Amino acid sequence: MSLLNQTAPNFALKAHTGEDINLEQFKGKENVLLIFYPLDFSPVCSIQLPEFSAMKTDFEELNTTIIGVNRDSPWSHKAWAKEYGIEVPLLSDMTLATAKAYGVAIEDRGISKRATFLIDKAGTVVMEHVETNAGDFNLHADEVLEKIKSL
Repeated sequence: MSLLNQTAPNFALKAHTGEDINLEQFKGKENVLLIFYPLDFSPVCSIQLPEFSAMKTDFEELNTTIIGVNRDSPWSHKAWAKEYGIEVPLLSDMTLATAKAYGVAIEDRGISKRATFLIDKAGTVVMEHVETNAGDFNLHADEVLEKIKSL
């Protein structure tokens, strides 16, 4: 099921920083780049999220907040963020409810697919990229920046 050009499902999840984050708080103010990834400390995720985090300022200059989401706990997120220098909020979707709402849950494995959704200020999904295999990482930060510039 594609969410492209649809209203993005709302979510309210706990970040590793201790704050509660929901999609509605960004509506009318900022774009949101929502990145689902399978697991903290896994090889591909430990490349992907640090890459996006390293370009956080570039995204902020385009009025876009980066948010990572997976099923790991806030404590796992906190340790992983510290070890890898990740400076974007990492949200805990421990029941996979948000992953299910976005159509990216792999329920039999208890993880989400690797997927990226760009949600504009109006709350509409204007870009979606779902990897065929959770171990793939084919959409890089610079490509997403170019898409945001074209909005």
